[in-house]
Amino acid sequence: MSKARNIECWLTDMDGVLVHEEQALPGAAELIQRWVDTSKRFLVLTNNSLFTPRDLSARLKRSGLRIPQDNIWTSAMATGAFLKTQPGDKTAYVIGEAGLTFALHDAGFVLTDDDPDFVVLGETRTFSFEAITKAIRLISNGSRFIVTNPDTTGPSKDGLLPAAGAVAAMITAATNRQPYVVGKPNPMMFRSAMRRIEAHSETTAMIGDRMDTDIVAGMEAGLHTVLVLTGLTTEADVATYPFRPNQILNGVHELVDQI
Repeated sequence: MSKARNIECWLTDMDGVLVHEEQALPGAAELIQRWVDTSKRFLVLTNNSLFTPRDLSARLKRSGLRIPQDNIWTSAMATGAFLKTQPGDKTAYVIGEAGLTFALHDAGFVLTDDDPDFVVLGETRTFSFEAITKAIRLISNGSRFIVTNPDTTGPSKDGLLPAAGAVAAMITAATNRQPYVVGKPNPMMFRSAMRRIEAHSETTAMIGDRMDTDIVAGMEAGLHTVLVLTGLTTEADVATYPFRPNQILNGVHELVDQI
């Protein structure tokens, strides 16, 4: 409990931690308000690269959570921040939606299919044979292959959907080129988020609902890790992993009084 009060900056996953099926989870609104009231620096993280921060802020508001767009950090934004540091021309062929194209434009990139330095794959609901073929040919000709997140499936009201990781596997099979994946569980995403809010690992915590992404990446980034059991991971699942989070809570409602 004293550890949580000493945390200066917070990173938190979105789905399974703050919201579930577009409904705010118990304690989520109160936790966000507590951070605001105590002037804590925080970011809401998501591997979803479909939406811009403004879009996500509006979607969260409909769920009952008022989170400013400046407090949202997506895998698309982390990808833009990473690519901005890479040498070479700032040119990319992109398969993705507005969240990714916005982030790359913000990072100073020109989007083109004419000999780009990078092929960048993110989430999209409009995958096409032509776009994937173009990506395969560009990568085979030397463009560097970047993927926003490794998730192979995503949720929907009708069941699972193929996600960026599944399409990346198909491109890898055709090109024999492995992509560099920026999003969780790559701790690169957490480090870029911490730079965004000028946080230090010694006084930053990560809240997540998955051991294999949120907790392992938080641990590797040197953060205080908090697992909540309102998402995909059960307490029994924790025993199957060789590492442990610093805290296990039934939900974020239990964290409110600890801050």
